[in-house]
Order: sequence, then structure tokens, then C-alpha cells
Amino acid sequence: MITFSKIVDTQTFLYQQKTNGLKIGFVPTMGALHEGHLELMRRAKQENDILVASIFVNPIQFNNKEDLKKYPRNLNRDAELLKSVGCDVLFAPDTKEMYPEGQISKSYDFGDIEHVMEGSSRPGHFNGVGVVVSRLFEICIPHNAYFGEKDFQQLAIIKKLVDIENTRVNIVPCAIVREADGLAMSSRNVRLTDHEREIAPFIYQTLKMAKSSKDTLCPKKMKAFVLENFIDKTEFNVEYFEIADDTNLQPVKQWNEEVGSLGFIAVKLGKVRLIDNIRII
Repeated sequence: MITFSKIVDTQTFLYQQKTNGLKIGFVPTMGALHEGHLELMRRAKQENDILVASIFVNPIQFNNKEDLKKYPRNLNRDAELLKSVGCDVLFAPDTKEMYPEGQISKSYDFGDIEHVMEGSSRPGHFNGVGVVVSRLFEICIPHNAYFGEKDFQQLAIIKKLVDIENTRVNIVPCAIVREADGLAMSSRNVRLTDHEREIAPFIYQTLKMAKSSKDTLCPKKMKAFVLENFIDKTEFNVEYFEIADDTNLQPVKQWNEEVGSLGFIAVKLGKVRLIDNIRII
């Protein structure tokens, strides 16, 4: 595996690979890699000639400075994991390399999809995602880029970004990877206490119960059911549970078998914020 920290070196190398007719698969990450990331890598490796991964903790997508400070970082460990799945290129820049001018003035209009759920909870977050992903696409010039469906709203934002920028990158969605007990894999999970980690699977258990009630509950009643399910679980603080269209992410008011719907949840467990989703239709 070749590791680059400079943009010019990364671009020079990858342009040469493209000139040689090789297909580039790209997985952007913020590090703290886990099995979910590695599944993305394996798929990208299988479907492309060159696997490129980036590790960059993007400061402009964090609303909470404390969250940014506590985000786990271990580049040496991550590099070893990348080698284990056959990663060819690691791009690991610092903040000054990515944002040499300091202040980021670029602003995107992603429409309605950025104002619901995560967008309403974390103002400015998706603009920060858009800025860094656009930059990474320019640097790593991939044919295919792989993103996990756990961050489904982010995936929708990135698809919109590609349209806005008219970028010739194929966005490949990948299914959520879960622990054996159902908890969606996340870099944040390592911050859970032993007790919090033990009870965290209740989030997915509730989502599964909601999905199974689809034939008896309308969307409004399903939402109430999920929120009521957490009332006695005082360790959990539910920020939202929403049922939304899988294309525009707007709230679903009635079931329509011709329109895909997902249930989305964000929960604070102790000091850790966890998100998950489940397809209902």
C-alpha cells in the first residue's frame, strides 16, 4: 500500500493509473475503521483495479467542537486494517493540506433533503460533507465511490452533490453492516461504556418491531409506537424517529407500496450519539 499525505502526489499517481486504463474505486473515511468500512473496501477492491481510501477527520462537518476533539484517531492501526483488505492507496492529509486557505466559503443548496432529520439537528453539517467530498473526488478522481447506507441521508446528499457538480463518479450504496447483536457498526461505538454497549442493540430491536407492525400501524402510529417504546428506557434520549420517502427524505403520511420508505432514528446514549435506519417498504 502506498500512502500519500500531499494532494499533488496523490493526483499525479492516480492520473497515471487512469491513463493506463485502470479503474479506481474510492472509499472516503474519517478513520477509526471498523468492519463496516472494511466491507466497503472489499467490495471496492472486487469491482475496481485500484482501491483508494482516504482518512481525514473533516472539521467543518462537526457542529460540536467536543465531538471533533473526541473523535477516535489511530492512523497506524487504520493503515494495518487497510493493508489487510488489499488497499492500494491511502490518502491521509492534514487540515492545512485540505484547506490551505483556512476559511471555507463554498455553500451548497441541497434542497429539502438537507433540512430534515440530521439537517435540522446539525445545521451546516451537510455543507461540510459536500465541501470535503467534492474536494476528495477532485483529488482521488474515482470511477466508483462507496458509501454505507447507515448514513442514508448523507448518501442522498452525496448523490445530489454529484448532480450539482456534474461529477463523473458512480455512487455505490452499500448495506448497513451490523454487530452480531444488531447494533449498526460505527466509529462512535468505541466511546460507549460497557453497560451502554450492552443495551445499545435495543435501538435496532425497536426498529425491527416497527417494521413488523407496518400492516397494522399507519406511519403516524408507528412513529408514536417507537417513541413510546423508549419511554421507560431512561438511558436513551431519542432525538427523532422519522418515516421518510427513500428518494426525497420527506415524511411519509400513508403507506404506498410503490414508494420506498425507511424509518430513521437518532438516539443519544450517554454521551454518544447513534443513528440507524431500517427499510419498511
